[in-house]
Amino acid sequence: MKSILNRLINQEKLTNQEAKQSLINISNGLYNESQIASFLTIYMMRSVSIQELSGFRDALLELCLPIDLSDFNTVDLCGTGGDGKNTFNISTLASFVVAGAGVKVTKHGNYGVSSVCGSSNVLEYLGIKFTNDLSKLKRTLDQAGICILHAPLFHPAMKHVAPIRKALGVKTFFNMLGPLVNPARPKNQMVGVFNLELARLYGYLFQESAKNYAILHDLAGYDEISLTNTTKVITNHQDAMITAQSLKVNSVTEAAIFGGVSIQEAAHIFVSILEGRGTEAQNNVVCANAGLAISIVNNLTHLEGFELAKISLKEKKALKSFKKLQTLSC
Repeated sequence: MKSILNRLINQEKLTNQEAKQSLINISNGLYNESQIASFLTIYMMRSVSIQELSGFRDALLELCLPIDLSDFNTVDLCGTGGDGKNTFNISTLASFVVAGAGVKVTKHGNYGVSSVCGSSNVLEYLGIKFTNDLSKLKRTLDQAGICILHAPLFHPAMKHVAPIRKALGVKTFFNMLGPLVNPARPKNQMVGVFNLELARLYGYLFQESAKNYAILHDLAGYDEISLTNTTKVITNHQDAMITAQSLKVNSVTEAAIFGGVSIQEAAHIFVSILEGRGTEAQNNVVCANAGLAISIVNNLTHLEGFELAKISLKEKKALKSFKKLQTLSC
């Protein structure tokens, strides 16, 4: 590791294979906590290259516990996190809206590191029990339209990194990796990223795959569609810009999508929206994100997907999906 760190400090880039091997060595416990923290810190101070990012991805996919859900045509809605905006759990709520609209979801998620409440935090607080049992995951996909792939259950090799990430409390390149290493390898994916440079890197990586995808970055700094500003979207077919006006709704303020200061508050917002007590701004932001995911899978326009998402939320189909998942996970 000393040689790798010296090279990185001198602004050298790692090859794909070097990056992959470094992460494998970390997972095998070959480096101490100080070395790992230094390794992570360097990538907070400079950009990751496409070769490094692909190497890190390849390492985690090689080390993960694979899960075969290929019988289902699923989508993942997973942002990188790390945007520092502390919104409510938009992509997780959107996942249930998508499931309520009849599109199967394999939701990859984790506990929050740089935010108050990550996807796994809010779901666990609300009684969802995580599993890597294939039969249980298939049952929830079949009956609730969604299954939750809690990252630590599928990436046990990262146990050496988790406490260091938590202690650092800021985004690292593992934020960049989360959406790239869904163990189910879904056929469709909507990914929110925290800056335009990372959107470009994701575009290069996804071009090499057979996925239907949408990579987005909100120009106000969000890793999801916030409707506070214009959102840049890169798909298989085109680059586009999304605004509130393009969905025929009003723009929202940053305060309107704030996620609270505790897991309890985040969970209260989560349930309120599913139960039909969300504000117009909250509902529109959730449905804007869900609508894009629906459009990817069903080859629709974003506006068409948005309308289907609104029906799922308004008619409590999303709530039904959530309650079914709660029941099945007991």
